[in-house]
Amino acid sequence: MTAIRKDDRLKDKVAIVTGAGSRASGIGNGRATAVVLARHGAQVTLVDSVAQWAEETKHLIDAEGGIAQIIEGDVSVPASCQAIVARTVAAWGRLDILVNNVGITGPRGNAIEVDPEAWDSAMRVNVASMMLMAKYAIPEMIRNGGGSIINLSSVAGLSGGHPSLLYPASKGAIVSLTRAMAAHHGRDGIRVNCIAPGTVYTPMVASRGMTPEMRKARSEGTLLGTEGTGWDIGYGALFLASDESRWITGITLPIDGGATAGSRGSPVPPSEPA
Repeated sequence: MTAIRKDDRLKDKVAIVTGAGSRASGIGNGRATAVVLARHGAQVTLVDSVAQWAEETKHLIDAEGGIAQIIEGDVSVPASCQAIVARTVAAWGRLDILVNNVGITGPRGNAIEVDPEAWDSAMRVNVASMMLMAKYAIPEMIRNGGGSIINLSSVAGLSGGHPSLLYPASKGAIVSLTRAMAAHHGRDGIRVNCIAPGTVYTPMVASRGMTPEMRKARSEGTLLGTEGTGWDIGYGALFLASDESRWITGITLPIDGGATAGSRGSPVPPSEPA
């Protein structure tokens, strides 16, 4: 766990983090983000499709003296999204920050192999859910004079080479969704940005049987040669949620150890110009 640093930069702010729990122990992107936002003063609604999955997140927040509530909900369903926002505002009177973190791997296969019905279902979870949460969150943010929306994509949405079509297609769609929403609502005082995590080790990744050798290989594919954690994503979200990023909107921030910037090459031989 990263060293705890606390301040009041999000004091009096109210946040919703979707996918704030985890099916397994450990620190995923949603759990870390929720803890970090609460650590810096926000009151946080922890959303997950199974309330029990968010209990450990709330325990971590409670242990640090933070404030959070759990709401069970399916963010692919409009009525559920509406209820999540309504219950948040009922509890704390406002909404300032929305972190759209929910995402699934979806069906495997290329365009020939992928199942169309599974495709539609996964696109609704990965992409439409962000539109639906924003649909009900944005009016509440406008009432308060603005807010910050942070959508979680992936470096897979910035490049090709993924073995499946659905995952990078949906993650790329989130990048464009972010830009369009930023353009639509900038004059409302609402900033919309995107985080594209790289090889972050989370409970979801661990559940796929990630061996130490596989983790090392993933790390070596980054410029820093290290593996990311959910805390790296959480602190990126903290920056984009806070007033420190007041003049930033419509961007996609890769948090990937430099993987999208390039690959590590061999050192330049002494006989060649550097």
